[in-house]
Amino acid sequence: MKKKLSLLLLTFVLAVLAACGNTEKSNAEADSSKNSEEPAEIKVTHELGEDTVPVNPKKVVAFDFGVLDTLEKLGIEVAGVPQANIPPYLSKYEDSKYANVGSLKEPDFEAISELSPDVIFISGRQSAAYEELKKIAPTVYVGVDTTDYMNSFKHNMNLIGDIFDKKQEVADELAKIEEDIAAINEKAKTIDGKSLIVLVNDGSLSAYGKNSRFGIIHDVLGLAPADENIEASTHGQKVTFEYLAEKNPAYLFVIDRGAVVGGESSGEKTLDNKLVNGIDAAKNDHIIYLDPNYWYLSGGGLLSTSEMVKEISEAISE
Repeated sequence: MKKKLSLLLLTFVLAVLAACGNTEKSNAEADSSKNSEEPAEIKVTHELGEDTVPVNPKKVVAFDFGVLDTLEKLGIEVAGVPQANIPPYLSKYEDSKYANVGSLKEPDFEAISELSPDVIFISGRQSAAYEELKKIAPTVYVGVDTTDYMNSFKHNMNLIGDIFDKKQEVADELAKIEEDIAAINEKAKTIDGKSLIVLVNDGSLSAYGKNSRFGIIHDVLGLAPADENIEASTHGQKVTFEYLAEKNPAYLFVIDRGAVVGGESSGEKTLDNKLVNGIDAAKNDHIIYLDPNYWYLSGGGLLSTSEMVKEISEAISE
């Protein structure tokens, strides 16, 4: 009888211990599962500071159109964009399903706060609002450093690849762009004559050289500048029609600001005069009007940079 009771007691104790073990194992597995579901984070250091961003953020606000076209290329959804002056190639983001978060220079802090984004991407036009924006969500500056264009561009694109777990896709796109750039550099070596870049803004002209806002034409694509002494700046160096005649470029690349911001005069009308018509670029039909949607409003993205490179390739192949 005692043996039977002892056996029953032993069986009961073993059963209790097994149950406890299973419970502890289940709790451990649950905790492990919970931890695995918690989003990973990535620490990002950029020109304006340092921010910790979740990997694969769900709610994205993109003020920089270069980042926006990169996200579009990679098939990544965004929640909010500045809907004023959206380039035509990104017109889908004018739809009401995307939150309007203000303009390029005036973010709507209230609208952004209501959206509760996981990350905000900005560039130069929004840099003054960085401290205010980072109070709402991690804010990452992705402006391109024009003094080191390609390294800066690739850094930004690889950063997007890291944040959204699209490293290979970004690497593939960058490889295509670099291949196209290499081909242009070879072609540029055969060009007889030099190039000049100007921004036309309601009748006034600004020239851009190396390390400038549009200096990619010289620094990356290899076209020799008609003027080595242009001051590198965001807004360019004010010049005259006489200056164009003096420098006499073989290629004149023109960005018409008025075409995208509602200017009062067109670039073609401004440049249609005796002095400009006498330069080699005009005589040889090498005044190239670049698409300001890529060059002025956007740039620095997988789509926009690819199109910018393509435009120069086509221009010097004619």
